[in-house]
Amino acid sequence: MTDKGSSIDTKLIHAGEPNPRIKGAVSMPIFQSSNFEYEGETSYDSIRYIRLNNTPNHVALHQKLAAISGAEAALVTSSGMSAITTALLTFLKSGDHIMAHNTLYGGTADYVVHDLPEYGIEFDFFDALNSEDWESKLKSNTKVIYVETITNPLMDVAKLDAVVQFAKKHNLVSMIDNTFASPLLFSPIKNGFDISLHSATKYLNGHSDIVAGAIMGSQAHISQVNSKLNHLGGSLDPNACFLLHRGMKTMSLRMERQCENAMEIAHFLENHPKITQVNYPGLKSSKSYENAKEFLCGFGAMISFELEGDVEAADAFIQRLKFAINAASLGGVETLVTRPVQTSHSLMSTLEREKAGISDTLIRYSVGIESANDLIADLKQALG
Repeated sequence: MTDKGSSIDTKLIHAGEPNPRIKGAVSMPIFQSSNFEYEGETSYDSIRYIRLNNTPNHVALHQKLAAISGAEAALVTSSGMSAITTALLTFLKSGDHIMAHNTLYGGTADYVVHDLPEYGIEFDFFDALNSEDWESKLKSNTKVIYVETITNPLMDVAKLDAVVQFAKKHNLVSMIDNTFASPLLFSPIKNGFDISLHSATKYLNGHSDIVAGAIMGSQAHISQVNSKLNHLGGSLDPNACFLLHRGMKTMSLRMERQCENAMEIAHFLENHPKITQVNYPGLKSSKSYENAKEFLCGFGAMISFELEGDVEAADAFIQRLKFAINAASLGGVETLVTRPVQTSHSLMSTLEREKAGISDTLIRYSVGIESANDLIADLKQALG
């Protein structure tokens, strides 16, 4: 265990580890058992069972996630979308209303638009960068406000303190998808958000080998989410727990390199004559630069950009890249590239993407830990 004064770098290694170590094992063992002997548990949620997310592997992860995020409690789930949908269904019921930022991960946006109404839940999208229209979106039945720390795929950063203040003023549950920032760049709970969500598939794990989600918050909120999760069944297998547990220990080192690389690459792209637009909050030209500088401890490792030409030109550019792998997802040690219209935002209609400002030619680039010089040389030859 770590003390509360330890840095996040130390907590990533030591928080949540069993004390004493199990049979002296330095690494957390995998408890690949679906059920455990009854030991007098007095509630359904405390019965030890994989589906209830409370094996020793889950418990260790929960404690580590809570420690690094400054939260009272945390949960892991079977995927990022499981974390998002379970959290939303915990605090929204038929007749309620949600305010959601108008540029979100495609799966989240599609769920808000097409699934929540089937439960009798209303929604409105709002511009989280412009607080002037927030009150006009508020309704008497609004219960939740939902944003992303760094939006997918346009890399916008909202006035995050204003979101928290608005939520508290109107007694809303504030939720934030912190995937792109990770707990290293922004700590939602410490900054007043009620619920912090992650696709742990990305930077928390960092090795493109599992799918997982995470939810952090107060003990009261997480207890509510836990009961909903136990019914919906979005549990994480102990082997995936082990891989996430191991992956998190290198997150600080990975993110430091990835953020450094991304800044160099963003400057290169911004100054290239064939690039017409670069979306990266670390650039002074970004409309989110001041917000990012105020609220984040770094600018992240995600970039999106537009180059001259049409969809065919964008695809030809991607095909010429030698190091960046054309694949969905992000946040791994390897650099990945995609057109969101083909992957992360393919569920959205053309009109929905247009409203969100996501073009068919937009390219999203997830920066890895390779040499920045090599990645820039690769981009240069592909653009050439």
